Amino acid sequence: MKKAKVKQQEDRCSSGSSLEGKSQRLYQSSGNKREGCKLEIGKKSGSKYWGYTMESLDKTINSYLDVWLGARDPRVKGWFLLTNYTPTFIFSVLYLLIVWLGPKYMRNRQPFACRGVLVIYNLGLTLLSLYMFYELVTGVWEGGYSFYCQDTHSGGEADMKIIRVLWWYYFSKLIEFMDTFFFILRKNNHQITVLHVYHHATMLNIWWFVMNWVPCGHSYFGATLNSFIHVLMYSYYGLSAVPSMRPYLWWKKYITQGQLTQFVLTIFQTSCGVIWPCQFPLGWLYFQIGYMISLIILFTNFYIQTYNKKAASRRKEYQNGSMAAVNGYTNSFSSLENNVKQRKQRKD
Repeated sequence: MKKAKVKQQEDRCSSGSSLEGKSQRLYQSSGNKREGCKLEIGKKSGSKYWGYTMESLDKTINSYLDVWLGARDPRVKGWFLLTNYTPTFIFSVLYLLIVWLGPKYMRNRQPFACRGVLVIYNLGLTLLSLYMFYELVTGVWEGGYSFYCQDTHSGGEADMKIIRVLWWYYFSKLIEFMDTFFFILRKNNHQITVLHVYHHATMLNIWWFVMNWVPCGHSYFGATLNSFIHVLMYSYYGLSAVPSMRPYLWWKKYITQGQLTQFVLTIFQTSCGVIWPCQFPLGWLYFQIGYMISLIILFTNFYIQTYNKKAASRRKEYQNGSMAAVNGYTNSFSSLENNVKQRKQRKD
């Protein structure tokens, strides 16, 4: 009789939730078989519903994108993070939420130094950027790419090499979200500017679309220049995390100049594809020109705000006999110096 009851319970549980035999025996051995079965049914139902909802959402988004932008490039079909747009969009939303909530969370907390982690992180991105720059340059050379206009199917094996490297370039934009997170943890909130957030949040999304529709050809140029600039930039950030190295780092100002030069050159090269068109879609070229113009405006404003005003401030402080700011960093002993100057005038 007892065995018959257990058998009936197994039948009811399996018919309601399609549990595997092992899970059924686990619940039978517990003190509360019926509640265990209901709980598993709830979990399975919720999991199936969520999976169905996400699958339906992905299909809907993909259908709209395919109608709007046309057929995707089959060479990247099934590649990690490229099949559906939803993960990239969710990562971007989470990034913006952390940008908004992170400084609030850290407001009454001590900043983290993160010195060792920063050295490793920036060294890793320096090496990744160097690898991408090298592979893109050699791939362009092997494929005989044209500077003026290059379609997405005439480079042969070199096209696939470019596609593989540009996938890493897309993925690196996800890794670079950590730039902002480190600013938050170290309470360097003044570095989380509109330019910084706009650039990081948009690049990941733009390159998802690039990788699905134009993953090689004329897309190579901006990524190649940007990889080279990132070698300079992340090597600077990595070395600046070591205090003893800071006096020897002189090229920060030229990184911003290099970025502005990169945007101008990219606009010029993209415009060549418009003037002397090939089989590369013109819509992507127009979009890239517009995006580069937005970055030039924001970076130019950043450059003026950061360097020209800083230089004017230093000249003014020097004329007033104050050396409270040296190389853009506030001197922690400035108040002490001011007290000393009240007793003894500085002689230059």
